[in-house]
Amino acid sequence: MNRYELTYIIDTALEETARKELIEKVSALIAANGGEVEKVDETWGKRRLAYAINYKTEGWYVLVTFKAPTDLPKELERNLEIYDSVIRYLVVKLVEKRSNVKPRAARPAAPVAAPAEEAAVEAAPAVEAAE
Repeated sequence: MNRYELTYIIDTALEETARKELIEKVSALIAANGGEVEKVDETWGKRRLAYAINYKTEGWYVLVTFKAPTDLPKELERNLEIYDSVIRYLVVKLVEKRSNVKPRAARPAAPVAAPAEEAAVEAAPAVEAAE
């Protein structure tokens, strides 16, 4: 099963009880088709839309994270098209982040050598200045 994220916007003309029922319907639809709802996030709440959609300028944003078989997103989109109170929706497959960097192989620890003794200082022969 893959992880998905569904974001949809509900019309603000819908009453609170009807809005809660719609959110429950969407969650039940996911569960009925073999999915598992991980999180339903309504904290975005009522927001102004960036542009008018069907002459509406505000909407309730809902974010749902779920695990599901690969055929469920298509079925979910088909059902969300039917609901008149859903203004927009987007289903995205979540991908785990992978690093292209391979871990370095562990190097064997080199024995710590004692510091070398200082070399004896030798005097350099004097050089005569040429005139």
